[in-house]
Amino acid sequence: MGANVFSDVVCELGEGPAYDPDSETLFWFDINGKKLLAKKWPNGETVVHELPVMASAIAVIDGGRQLIATETGLHIRDARTGTLTLHKEMETDLPGNRSNDSRVHPSGAFWIGTMPKDESINSGAFYWYFKGEMKTLYTGVKVPNSICFSPDGRVAYFIDTETKSLKRVDVDPSNGFPTGAPKEFVRGGSDGWIDGSVCDADGVVWNAKWGGSRVDAYSPDGTLIKSVPVPAVQSSCPAFLGPNASRMAVTSAWKGMNATQRAADPEGGKTFLLDIVVKGRFEPKVAL
Repeated sequence: MGANVFSDVVCELGEGPAYDPDSETLFWFDINGKKLLAKKWPNGETVVHELPVMASAIAVIDGGRQLIATETGLHIRDARTGTLTLHKEMETDLPGNRSNDSRVHPSGAFWIGTMPKDESINSGAFYWYFKGEMKTLYTGVKVPNSICFSPDGRVAYFIDTETKSLKRVDVDPSNGFPTGAPKEFVRGGSDGWIDGSVCDADGVVWNAKWGGSRVDAYSPDGTLIKSVPVPAVQSSCPAFLGPNASRMAVTSAWKGMNATQRAADPEGGKTFLLDIVVKGRFEPKVAL
């Protein structure tokens, strides 16, 4: 098992991959570079869209519109023209924050994580958005990651990466809102940091290990069942893609590396296709 390069466009901070089966396109971001990247499955050219703001996550609304999580809030993006229209402001009192890991619940609810751009303080949070309503879920967050949901919509996973404690919490399957207190699901070790995750049709949580050069798979009871190497040190977030959501892509980054570290990690910042077949799920459409 291993991985091959899916896109050789190098991102300083590759993040937020999401596949749209209707257009057969994988979208992802270079957060620090203010770019949205797109590539049609399986062999399309990588198209790079310049953005006016830092953005980190994308969700499909319908055939012509997408919802983008950015440093200033949620924007509706015209899929044809790329025009952004502010839909919902977030954290207008915290200009030092930006969006980070985010994902759509099976109900259409959107969980969004925010964090300080310089990662210096715990000023971030996790938010829940559903049909125009937004609520704060958890505060005091430094680096929100690993947002994903069980296939039946009854469990949410998330982490403040600095804590190394991946949480699970029961949620209402009709709207993705928590119904209990978070409990530890997996405790990270000393060989990297728990970054972005996605949950497959069997409830297996696939996690990109930042600093660990791999993607780890955990069974629904938290048992590590598989690790797939990635040819970049800072693997950042996985996504299912392909006609049956049976393949997995993972983004990576060179953020924070000096010249020596970058030379030792020549594939860092590229996006990869894992050499495995998975039981993936397509991302739900977000409910405005």
